[in-house]
Amino acid sequence: MTLKINNSTSGSSAPVVMAIINVTPDSFWKGSRRTTDDDILRAVETAVEEGAAILDIGGYSSRPGAADVSPDEESQRVARGMRIARERCPQMAVSIDTFRAEVVRRIVEEFGAVVVNDISAGALDGLMIPTVAELGLPYIAMHMRATPATMQRHAEYEDITGEVRDHFTTKIAELRAAGIREIIIDPGFGFAKTTRQNYELLGGMDALSALGCPLLVGVSRKSMIYKVLETSPEHALAGTSALHWEALRKGASILRAHDVREAVQVARMFSYYKDTVSGTPSATDCLSVAKK
Repeated sequence: MTLKINNSTSGSSAPVVMAIINVTPDSFWKGSRRTTDDDILRAVETAVEEGAAILDIGGYSSRPGAADVSPDEESQRVARGMRIARERCPQMAVSIDTFRAEVVRRIVEEFGAVVVNDISAGALDGLMIPTVAELGLPYIAMHMRATPATMQRHAEYEDITGEVRDHFTTKIAELRAAGIREIIIDPGFGFAKTTRQNYELLGGMDALSALGCPLLVGVSRKSMIYKVLETSPEHALAGTSALHWEALRKGASILRAHDVREAVQVARMFSYYKDTVSGTPSATDCLSVAKK
């Protein structure tokens, strides 16, 4: 996977970890909420120290029932996180988790190029795709139906893997036609999908990795884990690690995670395992790009 950001190229042939930096008061897991500058700085420093390759900064919670946030407020939250990230680690790859083109433009004007992580793949803002193309940014397109507030009413599929694959086949062609060249796809675990459907999709994820774009997986501490374990997000770390391994086995290039150290460890172990069984020399540090 290679990303070109701020005229520099960062890449790795092994899976990498994207650290979740939620500059929000209402994200679904309370432990991930960062509401002060000190909270944000600690989260950024910890993510970098633990081996994250990308920081993902979000100012709008997409959990069902979350309060609406104005574009101005979202921009201010993301800018707050960006300012700290750029000061602490100016060469670090940073993505912004937003579905609004206005937020993207404001952040790029102030801080320079970023990766855009859009939960709607352009469906919630008709200006998003042309804006990303105009600015020449890498783009993460996630699969979701409807909106975060209504998505769970739209979890009806005859063949979830086939329908998500067909969605991305069409979406990738649309993005390339618009002029976007660096495309990452995200199956959208937990978005307009039941618990069982999430596992069915994970089991068939090979069909998505075959589409030729890097594959991002975000399952960290989600309900597909804690509902099965009959627990809560606070106690879903072991389940997250188990699904991270399976996601890597199915072709994931990026693990989007709250717990960077554990995700990095899973990625390193998987890379060592894969190299061992294939008979090729192992990469002892699969995230060396994050430490250069």
